Amino acid sequence: MSLVKNPSHPGEVLYTLYLVPLEMSAITLARRLNLPRTRIERLIKGTTGMSPDTAFRLAHFFGTTPQFWMNMQINYDIAHTKVDFSKIEPLSA
Repeated sequence: MSLVKNPSHPGEVLYTLYLVPLEMSAITLARRLNLPRTRIERLIKGTTGMSPDTAFRLAHFFGTTPQFWMNMQINYDIAHTKVDFSKIEPLSA
């Protein structure tokens, strides 16, 4: 299985691939999605993750799918999560 080593945060993708080319501000997008501006601002800064609610709104607005946005978040989270398995004993088969 091929995994992206350093996937982009969905907020970075939103900003770079959608907002910049459209010359749209976070505030304008938030208004169009009927969301608090801080949700979009924090998402773009990478200080908060993609929620299912935001994913559905972005999908509807941009003509994508909620899975497109949520998969980015899942891939980002998996790549940036560190788990210490040393104290977890696997279940024997």
